[in-house]
Amino acid sequence: MSEPLFRDAYLKKASARVVEVTEDGGIILDRALFYPTGGGQPGDSGMLLWNDAEIAISTAVKGERDAIVLLPESTDRLPPVGAEVEQSLDWEKRFDYMRIHTALHLLSVVISLPVTGGSVSLGKGRLDFDMTDPPEDKEALADTLNALIARDLEVSEDWITDAQLDANPGLVKTMSVQPPRGSGRIRLVQIGKGDAQVDLQPCGGTHVARTGEIGRVRLGKVEKKGARNRRVYIHLDTEA
Repeated sequence: MSEPLFRDAYLKKASARVVEVTEDGGIILDRALFYPTGGGQPGDSGMLLWNDAEIAISTAVKGERDAIVLLPESTDRLPPVGAEVEQSLDWEKRFDYMRIHTALHLLSVVISLPVTGGSVSLGKGRLDFDMTDPPEDKEALADTLNALIARDLEVSEDWITDAQLDANPGLVKTMSVQPPRGSGRIRLVQIGKGDAQVDLQPCGGTHVARTGEIGRVRLGKVEKKGARNRRVYIHLDTEA
């Protein structure tokens, strides 16, 4: 199992040791700074450095036995097993994902309907809702969403057991994807504290520490994806 250093979403560099190199050239470290693809969020990219060598990492994925596998852009020169390496994230991309992912949690607050899917990508993201009719006023939704962001609410995490989640099924907003079970505990992402709490749901992704870091967003297309499914896009407002 790779120690998930990405739980500290603001950690940009970290040392580690190579514990395995797979037949396909995947690199497994004992401490994983790179978030692996999952939960609608892409895996991180960046660099590995050791001795006088370096290699670009294109993404990270989940492997067997909870290992996190780094996929290099090239397998021409790979670090040997046992090597001490320095991990360095493509921070701008990671931070972009963090902003979008947290904004999508807030979108699920503004549109209080079951979520049927979602994804995070650079500068934008989307959620699919169990929604028969499109929103009547996209501008009003965007204003409400940006008002939540501007409250600069604290984003934090908590942990519950499988049994506690079973006793509180309303915490799960996604209809198509259930939180991973079997490890004995499930991570919750909380937006706002106490009376100011606006959202609490299972999530393994990386998030900003406060909603104000998201910046302004705008609503994009609303696509019909079936009789009861609408896809709603949001974009980071780079002109804000």
